[in-house]
Amino acid sequence: MRKYNSSFKTAFISEAGSRLENNDYFGFVELDRYACYVIADGITDMRNSESARVAIEAVVNAFQNEPGISRSKVKSYLRSANNELLKGRSYEKLKASVTVVVTDYQKCRYGYAGNTRFRLYRDGRNIISSFDMSLSQDLVKEEKLAGDKLAEHEERNNLYSYFGRKRFNPFISKKIKLKDGDIITLYTRGIWENVDEGELSDVFSEAGDDPAEECDKVEDLLLSRQPENLDNYTFAAIYIDKVFTDPNRKKRIKKIILISVVIVIVILVLCLVLFLWRRSRAQKKEDMEQHFANVEIYVEDNNFIRAKEECEKALELAEKLNDPELEERYNAYLICLEAIISADDCYEEGDYTQAKDAYLTAKARVRYADNAGLPYIEKRLDQIGEYEQVFDSIALGDSLLEMDSYELAEEKYLEAKSKAASIYFADGKQQALDALDMLYEEWSAAREEIEAQSAQQAAAQTSAADIVKQGDEVYSQGDYDGAMVFYLIALEKYSDLEDTVQIAFLNKKIVALNEKQEEVEARLEEAKLLEEQARMFDEQKDYEQAKEQYQYAKAVYTELGKDNKANEVQGKIDIVDTKSAQQEKEEAREAAENAKDTVSGNELNDE
Repeated sequence: MRKYNSSFKTAFISEAGSRLENNDYFGFVELDRYACYVIADGITDMRNSESARVAIEAVVNAFQNEPGISRSKVKSYLRSANNELLKGRSYEKLKASVTVVVTDYQKCRYGYAGNTRFRLYRDGRNIISSFDMSLSQDLVKEEKLAGDKLAEHEERNNLYSYFGRKRFNPFISKKIKLKDGDIITLYTRGIWENVDEGELSDVFSEAGDDPAEECDKVEDLLLSRQPENLDNYTFAAIYIDKVFTDPNRKKRIKKIILISVVIVIVILVLCLVLFLWRRSRAQKKEDMEQHFANVEIYVEDNNFIRAKEECEKALELAEKLNDPELEERYNAYLICLEAIISADDCYEEGDYTQAKDAYLTAKARVRYADNAGLPYIEKRLDQIGEYEQVFDSIALGDSLLEMDSYELAEEKYLEAKSKAASIYFADGKQQALDALDMLYEEWSAAREEIEAQSAQQAAAQTSAADIVKQGDEVYSQGDYDGAMVFYLIALEKYSDLEDTVQIAFLNKKIVALNEKQEEVEARLEEAKLLEEQARMFDEQKDYEQAKEQYQYAKAVYTELGKDNKANEVQGKIDIVDTKSAQQEKEEAREAAENAKDTVSGNELNDE
């Protein structure tokens, strides 16, 4: 109904100019509720370029599929054209400048990219104009180039936005309310490069009722310039003789007024509710901020239990106010406070190892809570560090005590006691005192045991020394076997005493004694051999040699202290002496008898 209750007349001209082919296009479609007008200028020097046609067909098809005048609709039409150009398979990329106008026969909206132009004339004056997306246009905006020189500037076709490029950013206008008698014109660069804007305005300042006549006037004006190299040119004029007017407008106005009154009442009620809600919200926010301010005060006072209570209240209000940012912040504070309280509990219970881990955890969490309580945590960690020094000294003292290093253990315990006293660590000081009491008790017992062991060792050493003395006496008497027995008994005692000096000394004595015994054995063997030789001489009745050998044997036995053997050998010597004397008597008697016999013989001879 809109189309038939309004009057929109359209006319256009489109020629190739001095070119062989016309690469400009204009198209429009008028539906019952909406109309679309689109002009395109192919940006190419190719003959038979399809850029402009493809762009216009894409816009018209998109418009017919989803007609509308909203900003998003217009943008979608332009994007459809851009996408179609990007799909082109020509060896030269398809590019175009495009301007589209859509209307609901009451209002219109236009969009474009490139340097095709849009103008809206009202009462003979140009009231709305598009601007080229070119470097020359930017120079005009910066007042570096006069506006009437734009059509001649060398960068007028150096576009930074056009159809057929991936980075596509078209301009979309706001809605424009149309009036009876408005004229919309669309044209390409073949027109504006040769016809001044002022001259175009003059044409439409005295426009008639037929848009075709005005198009012809513009063409005549263009051709009268007789340009040497006339580009493709297209010009379209849309005469809006009558804008659509809704016949039910009065009824609709009454209905709108009634609805408006109801809406106003509803709005007032909503405003009241909103006011009360906002006031309640403001009060909650104020209470929340106060609770959190209390958190900061209690944290400064190191009263973390009360700070936690206030933080929980602030967090509850933040949840009611649906403030995620404050919820996250207050929750971070709450987690931090809970970590500090947990660490304090371990600290108060004297579990300093667990407390240290808990404070380190809290220290890591305060980074997310504006470092709340950080000085307190660091102070506690420093205290625990000093406590650990006390405990380390006590532990080292315990280790030294286990190794019976009483003096060094006492030094470490006293060091722990002094450190604990300097930092007012009563528990650590008491532990050091208890350790000292235990040390002195064990030390005293150890001393008594050492003294007892010393006395026992002294007695054992005295006993061992007496045995060695007895061995020496027996040795001096030549009883080497007896001396060996005493020496071995003494060696066993010194081994029990672990007296290495005496053990070494006795070993030397025993070695010397063994050597002496071996020497004695050799001499005894020598004496026995002498006795044997003496016996043999005795049997041969060579008593003189026998006696001599027996005397040698006796001398050996006497030297070795073998008195019994010496006496025994002396007895044998006495026997040999007896035998020798008897032999001498017999020899004397025989000599006498022989002498008597000799005398008797001599006498007989004398006779």
